[in-house]
Amino acid sequence: MAPATEAAESWIPPERIVAVPVRHPGRWVAAVALLVLAAMLVNSLVTNPAWRWDVVWRFLFSSRVLSGLWLTIELTALAMVIGIVLGVVIAVMRLSPNPIVSTIAWLYAWFFRGTPVLVQVIFWSFIAILYPIISLGIPFGPEFVFFDSNLLIPIFVGAVLGFGLNEAAYMSEIVRAGILSVDPGQNEAAEALGMTRLGILRRIVLPQAMRVIVPPTGNETISMLKTTSLASVIAVGDLFTQVQLIYGGNLQQIPLLVVASIWYLVLTSLLSVAQYFIERRYSRGTLPTRQAGRFGFGRPKSGMA
Repeated sequence: MAPATEAAESWIPPERIVAVPVRHPGRWVAAVALLVLAAMLVNSLVTNPAWRWDVVWRFLFSSRVLSGLWLTIELTALAMVIGIVLGVVIAVMRLSPNPIVSTIAWLYAWFFRGTPVLVQVIFWSFIAILYPIISLGIPFGPEFVFFDSNLLIPIFVGAVLGFGLNEAAYMSEIVRAGILSVDPGQNEAAEALGMTRLGILRRIVLPQAMRVIVPPTGNETISMLKTTSLASVIAVGDLFTQVQLIYGGNLQQIPLLVVASIWYLVLTSLLSVAQYFIERRYSRGTLPTRQAGRFGFGRPKSGMA
């Protein structure tokens, strides 16, 4: 008998390996502790009469609360539009090779990030105290156009300007970081093809920078939604202002604050979902499939591990 045949007959297949999962008792202990705490919280919310859930449901969809909610949405949208558009302009100015332009942009960001947004909102809302008449003309020369400050910048417009101009300072840094994340060699290649700086920014740089810009912009939008509650100091009529006026009359502070909190949570949740889909749109081709389906809003389309 040949040696190869003898070796084949004497071969014994290896035993099957049984994989035993690693035990993690600490995870189970932590999970049980969290479940107990969650149950205690739910029990407190349900059984504590001080929450006055009947008052919460009575005012949750009242016309005054809904009008304040709509005004909060308007404030957030307008302020973010100003912040994003002006932030892009300031970011491009910061990256300009002209030292005067870049210095002015730096000073803008320095000032608006260095002073409280509440102060800026109050300042713009009462700008008529400093400048009752706003005019346009030649510096130190004749003036041609005059505007009444109270009519040009009412309380609502002042709040929008305060929030929007402050947000532009933060958005300029976000946009600048996104622009700097793009390989500078692509700028050089586009310039070699004869493209203008504006065309390079619009067609090449910004589309790639959006992967870096979108996540913090979504966070800034959610933060702006809650920051608009500061407009209550000028009685602009937002959600928090309306809630304050209501509980100032019926002395039900806690239930009305719960009403405001519920609506803020609803709006921030909707913004978070929108942010997720926008991030996924601009991360196509760069975000791993497994990671893209990990965050609770969907699973990977592919069945591969």
